Amino acid sequence: MQTLKPKPKYRPFCCSVKGHVKLLRLALAATSMTFFILAQAPEPYIVVTGFEVTSTFFFILLYILRLDRLISCLFWPLLDIINSVVAAVFMIVVSVLALIPETTVYTVLGGVFGLAASVFSIADGALIYRKLLLNPGGPYQKTDAHEKL
Repeated sequence: MQTLKPKPKYRPFCCSVKGHVKLLRLALAATSMTFFILAQAPEPYIVVTGFEVTSTFFFILLYILRLDRLISCLFWPLLDIINSVVAAVFMIVVSVLALIPETTVYTVLGGVFGLAASVFSIADGALIYRKLLLNPGGPYQKTDAHEKL
């Protein structure tokens, strides 16, 4: 008698842990950018946080519309990890520079929210890296000879 294996259920991106972390990262970066705009902070602060918001929104849209499965010529998890690392480095630098002189309250709040966004950016990269290690994908998957029959 055959045993039926249940088909793995598709879980929407917004309901996954990775989705929650990425959405929280987007919200914190957008809040940081808003505080920098309100404080009339130097333009590099606004540009870096704007880059973070734009790239995070791009990856959220990519995963929600499942374009990563449609456009298979790029290795999207690696691009997402690189984006997370670069964004974390830039956000840490901008946030520390915003916190050092303590010019206005909004600049300090932007720096604090930027540091929180960088922490979640590191967490996002770690989640994706962990998924790559535990679930390797690719054209080659090792199988035993007796399983081919």
